[in-house]
Amino acid sequence: MNESQWPEAPGSTRSVVIGGGTMGADVAVVLLRASSPTVVVEPNESLHSGIREKIAGNLDAIGKAANIGMLTIASSIDGMHWRDIGLVIECVPESLDIKRKLFRELSEKAPAHTVLASNSSSFPISQIAQGLETRARMVGLHFFMPAHIVPLVEVVQGPDTDNALAEALAAFMRRCGSVPILVRKDIPGFIGNRLQHALAREAFALIQAGIATPEDIDAAVRFGFGFRYLAAGPVLQKEHAGLDVHAAAAATIYPSLSNAQEPAAILADKPRQGKLGMKTGQGFYEWGPESIKAEKQRYERALQGALKVLAKELPPIEP
Repeated sequence: MNESQWPEAPGSTRSVVIGGGTMGADVAVVLLRASSPTVVVEPNESLHSGIREKIAGNLDAIGKAANIGMLTIASSIDGMHWRDIGLVIECVPESLDIKRKLFRELSEKAPAHTVLASNSSSFPISQIAQGLETRARMVGLHFFMPAHIVPLVEVVQGPDTDNALAEALAAFMRRCGSVPILVRKDIPGFIGNRLQHALAREAFALIQAGIATPEDIDAAVRFGFGFRYLAAGPVLQKEHAGLDVHAAAAATIYPSLSNAQEPAAILADKPRQGKLGMKTGQGFYEWGPESIKAEKQRYERALQGALKVLAKELPPIEP
C-alpha cells in the first residue's frame, strides 16, 4: 500500500471505532469534528444512547453539533459495508488476546485499502499483528485521555508497517486537528509514556527517600519546569537556556538519578493495599465524592485553558 491508495481527507474517509468506552467515544469526536463519517461499535446495546449523548455534547461544545448526524452506533463488525471503510481504530480493553482475536477477524473482513489501527498503550503493534497477512497496514494510533482535548497522537510503526501508510495516517490525523508524531520503532511505551515513566520513576524515588512529599512533587512539576513545557518541550527549552548549561548540569545530576528496574515500594505497595486513588477513595491523596467531583472539574478547566493557549499552534481541522 502506498500513500496515494489511502485518502488523507477525513470527509472522504469512513471510519470505524471499535469499543464505545471513554476512549472510543472521545476518539470518535476527533474523527467527527473533521466530518469523517464514523461508526462506533459497542456490543452492549444498553450503552448506545449514553455514547451518542456524550459524543453529541462534546461536539456541541466545539461548535460541531451538526456532525452528530455522521455518527452510527453498531453492535458488531458483522454486516458492515467494508468496501466503504478506510480506517479502523481499535479501542477495546487492554488484553493482548482480545486484540489479537479482533485483528484476526479484521484481517478477514477488511479489504486491502482499509488501514487497521490500534489505540493500545501497552502492546506493540508488532505483537498484535504477529502472524497476520495484514501487518503492512497495521499501525499503532495511541491517543491520550481525554483524546478529544489532548492534541497529541502517536503513530507507531511496527517492523512491517508500510512507511508511506504511517505518514499518510499522520497527515490524516493532522487534518483532524490533532498533533501526530511518528514513532519509528515499536518500543514499549512508545514516546509519551516512556517520558512520563522516566519522570515518575524519579518522582516516586524522591518520595520513597523522604526527600519530598507527593504534594511537593506535584507542585514542582506543575508550577516549575512543567509550567514551561506548555511553551517549549524539553529539547527546545534547553535551546532557550543554553545546551552548555544543561550538559554541565546533566553531568552532575545524572549519576544520582534513580535507575531502579522496579517501581518504588511506596508506589508498588499501594495497589496491594487497595489504595488506587480516586477509584477507592485513597491513594497518595484522600478522596471523597465531593473532592473527586471538584478535582475533575478543576482538571477539565485546566486542560481546556491549556488548549486555548496552544490554539494558534494546533493544526486547523480540514475535512
